[in-house]
Amino acid sequence: MPEESPRPPLPPFDAETAARKVRLAEDAWNGRDPERVASAYSPDSVWRNRSEMFSGREAIVAFLRRKWAKELDYRLIKELWAFRENRIAVRFAYEWHDDSGSWFRSYGNENWEFDPLGYMRRRIASINDLPIAEADRKYRWPLGRRPDDHPGLSDLSL
Repeated sequence: MPEESPRPPLPPFDAETAARKVRLAEDAWNGRDPERVASAYSPDSVWRNRSEMFSGREAIVAFLRRKWAKELDYRLIKELWAFRENRIAVRFAYEWHDDSGSWFRSYGNENWEFDPLGYMRRRIASINDLPIAEADRKYRWPLGRRPDDHPGLSDLSL
């Protein structure tokens, strides 16, 4: 296996580099490209997402393909909650609809642990889904990266 190149920002994190790592993750997830997202994780990364537990980039790609086949028009905002050394905690909310047109806002927390090269080697996510009316959506930017001037979670009181 080829040696991994560093993926900055690298630990140990400070407030600025932790916030930058969070925004980079948000941007990648909003791109909804499973291979691109998986490339930010160590080859042996361990995940717990809701009740699923798995490891490795291939499993991450398969998971994300299933996720985004179900969660349509997915838009996500992540916000830094806490950091220390090689760990970051985030809170997040994303909006999506299913194939019947029912909308949801999914809320949660993630705990991240990074290896020295800046790859996430552990991701633990707890998520709850709230059905919402289409009229109650707060994320209406075009699919892709959240615009810099769009409010964050705290600004939206989420």
